[in-house]
Amino acid sequence: MFQTLKDDINAVVERDPAARSTFEVLLCYPGVHAILVHRVAHNLWRRGWVTSARWLSQLARWLTGIEIHPGASIGKRLLIDHGMGVVIGETAEIGDNVTLYQSVTLGGVSLDARKRHPTIEDDVVIGAGAAVLGPFTVGKGARVGANAVVLKAVEPGTTVVGVPALPTGPQDISEDQQDCFPAYGTLPGAAVDPVARSLDRLQGEMQRLNDKIAELESRELRPASSDDEAAVEPLVLSKR
Repeated sequence: MFQTLKDDINAVVERDPAARSTFEVLLCYPGVHAILVHRVAHNLWRRGWVTSARWLSQLARWLTGIEIHPGASIGKRLLIDHGMGVVIGETAEIGDNVTLYQSVTLGGVSLDARKRHPTIEDDVVIGAGAAVLGPFTVGKGARVGANAVVLKAVEPGTTVVGVPALPTGPQDISEDQQDCFPAYGTLPGAAVDPVARSLDRLQGEMQRLNDKIAELESRELRPASSDDEAAVEPLVLSKR
Protein backbone atom coordinates (compact mmCIF):
# COMPACT_ATOMS: atom_id res chain seq x y z
CA MET A 1 0.00 0.00 0.00
CA PHE A 2 2.77 2.44 0.92
CA GLN A 3 4.76 1.52 -2.20
CA THR A 4 1.67 2.16 -4.34
CA LEU A 5 1.17 5.55 -2.67
CA LYS A 6 4.84 6.38 -3.26
CA ASP A 7 4.46 5.46 -6.94
CA ASP A 8 1.36 7.68 -7.26
CA ILE A 9 3.23 10.61 -5.71
CA ASN A 10 6.28 10.05 -7.94
CA ALA A 11 3.99 10.11 -10.98
CA VAL A 12 2.89 13.63 -10.03
CA VAL A 13 6.45 14.83 -9.40
CA GLU A 14 7.63 13.47 -12.77
CA ARG A 15 4.73 14.75 -14.89
CA ASP A 16 3.76 18.02 -13.21
CA PRO A 17 6.46 20.73 -13.18
CA ALA A 18 4.43 22.64 -10.58
CA ALA A 19 5.11 19.92 -7.99
CA ARG A 20 8.00 21.01 -5.77
CA SER A 21 8.24 18.17 -3.25
CA THR A 22 6.72 14.89 -2.09
CA PHE A 23 5.26 16.60 0.97
CA GLU A 24 3.57 19.26 -1.17
CA VAL A 25 2.03 16.59 -3.42
CA LEU A 26 0.76 14.56 -0.49
CA LEU A 27 -0.72 17.63 1.16
CA CYS A 28 -2.08 19.66 -1.76
CA TYR A 29 -2.99 17.39 -4.69
CA PRO A 30 -6.65 16.29 -4.73
CA GLY A 31 -5.91 13.70 -7.40
CA VAL A 32 -3.59 11.88 -5.03
CA HIS A 33 -6.19 12.07 -2.24
CA ALA A 34 -8.92 10.71 -4.51
CA ILE A 35 -6.77 7.82 -5.71
CA LEU A 36 -5.68 6.97 -2.16
CA VAL A 37 -9.27 6.80 -0.93
CA HIS A 38 -10.29 4.86 -4.03
CA ARG A 39 -7.72 2.15 -3.42
CA VAL A 40 -9.18 1.59 0.04
CA ALA A 41 -12.77 1.74 -1.27
CA HIS A 42 -11.95 -0.66 -4.12
CA ASN A 43 -10.55 -3.17 -1.64
CA LEU A 44 -13.78 -2.95 0.37
CA TRP A 45 -15.83 -3.31 -2.82
CA ARG A 46 -14.04 -6.50 -3.79
CA ARG A 47 -14.68 -7.93 -0.32
CA GLY A 48 -18.40 -7.29 -0.72
CA TRP A 49 -18.63 -4.28 1.63
CA VAL A 50 -20.51 -2.34 -1.01
CA THR A 51 -22.15 0.34 1.13
CA SER A 52 -18.95 1.17 3.00
CA ALA A 53 -17.09 1.40 -0.31
CA ARG A 54 -19.70 3.73 -1.80
CA TRP A 55 -19.67 5.91 1.31
CA LEU A 56 -15.89 6.30 1.06
CA SER A 57 -16.12 7.20 -2.63
CA GLN A 58 -18.78 9.81 -1.85
CA LEU A 59 -16.58 11.25 0.89
CA ALA A 60 -13.68 11.54 -1.58
CA ARG A 61 -16.01 13.16 -4.13
CA TRP A 62 -17.12 15.74 -1.57
CA LEU A 63 -13.52 16.52 -0.54
CA THR A 64 -11.85 16.52 -3.96
CA GLY A 65 -14.51 17.02 -6.66
CA ILE A 66 -13.33 13.74 -8.24
CA GLU A 67 -15.84 10.92 -8.56
CA ILE A 68 -14.40 7.41 -8.85
CA HIS A 69 -16.74 4.47 -8.48
CA PRO A 70 -15.25 1.93 -6.06
CA GLY A 71 -15.77 -0.81 -8.65
CA ALA A 72 -13.37 0.83 -11.13
CA SER A 73 -10.00 -0.84 -11.58
CA ILE A 74 -7.00 1.52 -11.50
CA GLY A 75 -3.38 0.60 -12.19
CA LYS A 76 -0.15 2.10 -10.90
CA ARG A 77 1.06 5.68 -11.20
CA LEU A 78 -2.20 7.29 -12.28
CA LEU A 79 -1.99 11.09 -12.41
CA ILE A 80 -5.25 13.03 -12.11
CA ASP A 81 -4.04 16.58 -12.65
CA HIS A 82 -6.20 19.42 -11.25
CA GLY A 83 -8.97 16.84 -11.10
CA MET A 84 -12.17 18.82 -10.55
CA GLY A 85 -15.08 17.19 -12.36
CA VAL A 86 -13.35 13.91 -13.24
CA VAL A 87 -15.80 10.98 -13.37
CA ILE A 88 -14.70 7.34 -13.60
CA GLY A 89 -17.46 4.75 -13.96
CA GLU A 90 -17.95 1.43 -12.23
CA THR A 91 -16.62 -0.93 -14.92
CA ALA A 92 -13.82 1.36 -16.14
CA GLU A 93 -10.34 -0.15 -16.24
CA ILE A 94 -7.24 2.04 -16.19
CA GLY A 95 -3.73 0.75 -16.82
CA ASP A 96 -0.37 2.04 -15.60
CA ASN A 97 1.13 5.52 -16.12
CA VAL A 98 -2.15 7.05 -17.31
CA THR A 99 -2.76 10.81 -17.10
CA LEU A 100 -6.22 12.38 -16.79
CA TYR A 101 -6.94 16.10 -16.67
CA GLN A 102 -9.86 17.99 -15.20
CA SER A 103 -13.44 17.23 -16.27
CA VAL A 104 -12.55 13.95 -17.96
CA THR A 105 -15.40 11.44 -18.10
CA LEU A 106 -14.92 7.69 -18.47
CA GLY A 107 -18.59 6.91 -18.87
CA GLY A 108 -21.10 4.43 -20.19
CA VAL A 109 -23.90 4.78 -22.72
CA SER A 110 -26.01 1.74 -21.84
CA LEU A 111 -27.89 0.25 -18.91
CA ASP A 112 -25.96 -3.02 -19.18
CA ALA A 113 -24.94 -4.12 -15.69
CA ARG A 114 -21.83 -5.76 -17.12
CA LYS A 115 -18.95 -4.02 -18.89
CA ARG A 116 -20.20 -0.58 -20.05
CA HIS A 117 -17.26 1.76 -19.41
CA PRO A 118 -13.97 2.09 -21.33
CA THR A 119 -10.68 0.31 -20.82
CA ILE A 120 -7.71 2.69 -20.81
CA GLU A 121 -4.41 0.96 -21.49
CA ASP A 122 -0.94 1.98 -20.25
CA ASP A 123 0.62 5.40 -20.96
CA VAL A 124 -2.57 7.04 -22.26
CA VAL A 125 -3.09 10.81 -21.85
CA ILE A 126 -6.65 12.19 -21.85
CA GLY A 127 -7.00 15.96 -22.12
CA ALA A 128 -9.25 18.28 -20.14
CA GLY A 129 -12.98 17.99 -20.76
CA ALA A 130 -12.71 14.84 -22.87
CA ALA A 131 -15.42 12.19 -22.67
CA VAL A 132 -14.66 8.53 -23.41
CA LEU A 133 -18.03 6.80 -23.60
CA GLY A 134 -18.59 3.10 -24.04
CA PRO A 135 -17.13 -0.37 -23.38
CA PHE A 136 -14.21 -0.16 -25.83
CA THR A 137 -10.45 0.14 -25.49
CA VAL A 138 -8.18 3.16 -25.79
CA GLY A 139 -4.91 1.57 -26.85
CA LYS A 140 -1.53 1.89 -25.21
CA GLY A 141 0.15 5.26 -25.63
CA ALA A 142 -2.89 6.88 -27.26
CA ARG A 143 -3.67 10.58 -26.84
CA VAL A 144 -7.14 12.08 -26.50
CA GLY A 145 -7.27 15.83 -27.12
CA ALA A 146 -9.06 18.29 -24.84
CA ASN A 147 -12.87 18.31 -25.17
CA ALA A 148 -12.87 15.33 -27.55
CA VAL A 149 -15.80 12.90 -27.44
CA VAL A 150 -14.55 9.37 -28.04
CA LEU A 151 -17.26 6.91 -29.09
CA LYS A 152 -15.22 4.03 -30.50
CA ALA A 153 -11.94 2.20 -29.94
CA VAL A 154 -8.67 4.09 -30.34
CA GLU A 155 -5.65 2.29 -31.78
CA PRO A 156 -2.41 2.23 -29.75
CA GLY A 157 -0.26 5.31 -30.22
CA THR A 158 -3.01 7.25 -32.01
CA THR A 159 -4.01 10.85 -31.28
CA VAL A 160 -7.71 11.63 -31.59
CA VAL A 161 -9.43 15.02 -31.41
CA GLY A 162 -12.83 16.53 -32.16
CA VAL A 163 -16.52 15.68 -31.73
CA PRO A 164 -16.81 12.83 -32.44
CA ALA A 165 -13.12 12.12 -32.00
CA LEU A 166 -11.17 11.19 -35.13
CA PRO A 167 -7.48 10.34 -35.65
CA THR A 168 -5.33 13.32 -36.55
CA GLY A 169 -2.93 11.33 -38.71
CA PRO A 170 0.89 11.54 -38.62
CA GLN A 171 2.25 14.66 -36.98
CA ASP A 172 5.53 16.44 -37.69
CA ILE A 173 7.23 16.85 -34.32
CA SER A 174 9.86 19.58 -34.12
CA GLU A 175 13.13 19.06 -32.29
CA ASP A 176 12.06 21.20 -29.33
CA GLN A 177 9.00 18.96 -28.86
CA GLN A 178 10.84 15.64 -28.79
CA ASP A 179 11.03 15.60 -24.97
CA CYS A 180 7.77 17.50 -24.42
CA PHE A 181 5.14 15.75 -22.30
CA PRO A 182 1.81 15.87 -24.20
CA ALA A 183 -0.16 17.76 -21.58
CA TYR A 184 -3.91 17.84 -22.22
CA GLY A 185 -3.50 15.01 -24.72
CA THR A 186 -1.70 16.79 -27.57
CA LEU A 187 1.62 18.51 -28.19
CA PRO A 188 1.46 22.31 -28.57
CA GLY A 189 0.20 23.14 -32.06
CA ALA A 190 0.76 19.59 -33.31
CA ALA A 191 -2.76 18.20 -33.48
CA VAL A 192 -4.98 19.49 -36.25
CA ASP A 193 -8.70 18.84 -36.16
CA PRO A 194 -9.29 16.21 -38.90
CA VAL A 195 -12.61 17.81 -39.81
CA ALA A 196 -10.95 21.21 -40.23
CA ARG A 197 -8.23 19.59 -42.30
CA SER A 198 -10.83 18.00 -44.60
CA LEU A 199 -12.62 21.33 -44.97
CA ASP A 200 -9.34 23.03 -45.87
CA ARG A 201 -8.72 20.44 -48.60
CA LEU A 202 -12.28 20.88 -49.87
CA GLN A 203 -11.87 24.65 -49.94
CA GLY A 204 -8.63 24.30 -51.89
CA GLU A 205 -10.29 22.01 -54.43
CA MET A 206 -13.20 24.45 -54.83
CA GLN A 207 -10.77 27.30 -55.44
CA ARG A 208 -8.98 25.25 -58.10
CA LEU A 209 -12.28 24.50 -59.87
CA ASN A 210 -13.33 28.17 -59.68
CA ASP A 211 -10.05 29.22 -61.28
CA LYS A 212 -10.56 26.65 -64.04
CA ILE A 213 -14.12 27.86 -64.71
CA ALA A 214 -12.94 31.47 -64.83
CA GLU A 215 -10.25 30.50 -67.34
CA LEU A 216 -12.77 28.73 -69.61
CA GLU A 217 -15.18 31.68 -69.44
CA SER A 218 -12.43 34.11 -70.38
CA ARG A 219 -11.65 32.01 -73.46
CA GLU A 220 -15.31 32.15 -74.57
CA LEU A 221 -15.47 35.92 -74.21
CA ARG A 222 -12.14 36.55 -75.95
CA PRO A 223 -12.37 37.78 -79.64
CA ALA A 224 -11.46 35.08 -82.11
CA SER A 225 -7.94 35.45 -83.53
CA SER A 226 -6.79 34.58 -87.05
CA ASP A 227 -5.33 31.37 -85.74
CA ASP A 228 -8.71 30.45 -84.22
CA GLU A 229 -10.49 31.22 -87.55
CA ALA A 230 -8.02 29.07 -89.42
CA ALA A 231 -8.67 26.21 -87.04
CA VAL A 232 -12.44 26.57 -87.47
CA GLU A 233 -12.46 26.93 -91.32
CA PRO A 234 -11.97 23.24 -92.15
CA LEU A 235 -14.95 22.37 -89.98
CA VAL A 236 -17.15 24.91 -91.81
CA LEU A 237 -16.10 23.58 -95.23
CA SER A 238 -16.78 20.01 -94.20
CA LYS A 239 -20.38 20.92 -93.29
CA ARG A 240 -20.92 22.36 -96.78
